[in-house]
Amino acid sequence: MTERPLAYLDNAATSFPKVAAVLRRMVEIYEACGVSPGRGGYDLAMEASELVAAAREKLARFFGAPDPERVVFAANASDALNLAIQGWVRPGDHVVATRLEHNSVLRPLHHLHERDGVGYDLVPFGDSGRVDVADVAAALRPTTRLAIICHGSSVLGTVQPVAEIAGACAERGVPLLVDAAQTAGQVPVDIGAWGAAAIAFTGHKALLGPSGVGGLVLSPAFEPASTRFGGTGIDSQSLVHTQAFPHRLEVGTLNLLGVIGLCEGLDHLERQGVAIAHQREVGLARRLRDGLVQLPGVDVLSPPLADGDLPIVTCNVGDVPSDDVGAILDADYSIAVRTGQHCAPMVHASLGTSEVGAVRFSLGIATTEEHIDRALEAMSAIADSC
Repeated sequence: MTERPLAYLDNAATSFPKVAAVLRRMVEIYEACGVSPGRGGYDLAMEASELVAAAREKLARFFGAPDPERVVFAANASDALNLAIQGWVRPGDHVVATRLEHNSVLRPLHHLHERDGVGYDLVPFGDSGRVDVADVAAALRPTTRLAIICHGSSVLGTVQPVAEIAGACAERGVPLLVDAAQTAGQVPVDIGAWGAAAIAFTGHKALLGPSGVGGLVLSPAFEPASTRFGGTGIDSQSLVHTQAFPHRLEVGTLNLLGVIGLCEGLDHLERQGVAIAHQREVGLARRLRDGLVQLPGVDVLSPPLADGDLPIVTCNVGDVPSDDVGAILDADYSIAVRTGQHCAPMVHASLGTSEVGAVRFSLGIATTEEHIDRALEAMSAIADSC
């Protein structure tokens, strides 16, 4: 029996396979000017600095930000969220987030609670997989320093009403930090239109870049303090870390290769058409969900996909541990999925799946109808055998 090629359905973890043209162009540019940006006055260093500046401008346009200098590079969305949370929240403050959050938010909040007495409330989500704006507003207190929202759930695929939540927060003078790790490159993410304080994003998922690069987009009024200190290439004579953006939150030599790859991925995505690619992937995800719902013994956890939701379908097969289902999909059907709790334990606690976890299918630009057919065939066989 000829082994089938891999059906990769774990794009919410990282997009794969990486676009060959993006990889080639990324390496070509890095081979030509892979020197340290902002650290020298010679021509090649200046060219590298110009690449970084152009990247900030491109990302500012993509995210609806007025000032490219407030596009801060980080290692990924988790890193960016830490920069914002730990640079803004003070001892004794209160924070509002949701039960949809990733550990990139939950663990910093828990750390600040343990270390600094920071209080936080997690707003629940309903059967639709969405939080109610009124519930967020009701959780805000006079001491609330920050609100945080997971724009798109990495477990359920649901996308939250960020503009309305930002408006409710603004009425109380509370800035809103948006975790766009899953949505950037899938659906519109616009800091200006939303009135959000900051957006954290990563490059290696729907933006089609490499791992190791992401960032934070800041509104003019949101100024987190420095939490890391070191070389920036400017004000070297001072032992005080510069407070000018973006260097206030950037330390050491930037991941130039990652920045180049992020830009190339974004260019490729925009040539394809973000809305067109998203519509195709959501269509395939609906087909997958509709097929899974028809299978006896398969419990689909993701609600029906709305047009703006993510191409994610999460399910379980009876009470079979999700890790076992994932292992069968991999070994017997050459299908790659994510199992377990997806770094979002409060979602699974709310769903009652903390013990078994869940099987997550997440689609991307390389997903085909044949991949969907294989997934349904495999899940049908697994369900029949249980």
